[in-house]
Amino acid sequence: MEKFFEQLTSYNILNNLLPGAIFCYILKYFLNIDIIANSLIGDLFFYYFCGMVISRIGSILIEPLLKKIKFVEFVDYKLFLEASKVDSKISILSETNNMYRTFIALFTLLLIVKLYEYLSIKFVFLNKYLVVIVIILLLILFIVSYRKQVNYIKKELKIH
Repeated sequence: MEKFFEQLTSYNILNNLLPGAIFCYILKYFLNIDIIANSLIGDLFFYYFCGMVISRIGSILIEPLLKKIKFVEFVDYKLFLEASKVDSKISILSETNNMYRTFIALFTLLLIVKLYEYLSIKFVFLNKYLVVIVIILLLILFIVSYRKQVNYIKKELKIH
């Protein structure tokens, strides 16, 4: 367990653990939805998982959407890598960038949860299928995340 915590990078804390904890906290104290087990170790892992899901939503859905509507524009990845070698601040700025994207996803997901709460009152059958819906959405999210990661690794290998 100690080794797990030693290997947590600032990226993992800012983009997984913190957003997951904030998400669970807001669900519990503002939306009256309690999904944590009240076990310190179990909760930390659950926060991390929730944060990882939120981060993937940011990467797979939010980022492409913001690119498509031209709200953000990225430079060529090769240029980013070259600049990162020259200026170490660029990696820190990129990490901060990803944290902001994750928080956009977090607040978007909270809105979706609230919308689901409203719709499940109007359409009661949604409650019956909640677990199946969540599992299917998580499966799709992680399949697409896996593909994105494989493509990212391929891109890295082509550059080197």
